Amino acid sequence: MKTYDVESCEILRKEQLTKDIFDVTVRSEMAKAAVPGQFAHIYVPGKTLRRPISICQIGENTLRFVFQIRGDGTRLLAESQVGDSWDILAPLGNGFSLGDTSRKVCFVGGGIGVPPLLEAAGRFGENAVVITGFRNKDAVILQEDFRRAGCSLILTTDDGSAGEHGLVTQFLPEDCQEIFACGPTPMLKALKAEAEKRGIPCQISLEERMACGVGACLGCACKLKADTESGWRYGHVCKDGPVFDASIVDFT
Repeated sequence: MKTYDVESCEILRKEQLTKDIFDVTVRSEMAKAAVPGQFAHIYVPGKTLRRPISICQIGENTLRFVFQIRGDGTRLLAESQVGDSWDILAPLGNGFSLGDTSRKVCFVGGGIGVPPLLEAAGRFGENAVVITGFRNKDAVILQEDFRRAGCSLILTTDDGSAGEHGLVTQFLPEDCQEIFACGPTPMLKALKAEAEKRGIPCQISLEERMACGVGACLGCACKLKADTESGWRYGHVCKDGPVFDASIVDFT
């Protein structure tokens, strides 16, 4: 069933978090239909394809996006100013299945995979341990946002310039009952293996290049385990995901 719409959304707030990461909040009635882990497709004037941006936070009538400049399209979005409007198609994809928010869970984010976790982690509050990994201190974002949501925080950096020196997978708490993650593929593969070792569920948000954003093309195909003769099938990150049960994702 179609649950998304297109809306002209006024930019209410804009902040530059790092040299190439921007934080934008827009007014949107589509927030009422959004769930943590979904994304939006944002039109860029002069460009054929919309740009997929994960939803960072959901307000009563607002959507917050934290995104990185990765090309000409996102650079143009970053040049938008308060009072401008974005043409947004949202909310898209399947988000996180949160279940009972009173249980102890762990959210693990790497780099620009951190923003999609904020809304979901905030629903768990003090029951969530959030582990974030960045290249160095200059890339660190959203730490105070997770603290304000009541979450426990573990910060890691590749070079040790902020927080703990090491990989996010080294700091998973023993009492974690489920893992939610978004970030680079090697990190997601390692978390899937750790979850299987512990016998706990793991939900991962995948990132692929997208064209249509609604499953009409094959631009974001991903290999999934399935009850078929071959043992696998191809799904769409935009429609079947971006959030998947890690157990069905075939990383080979």
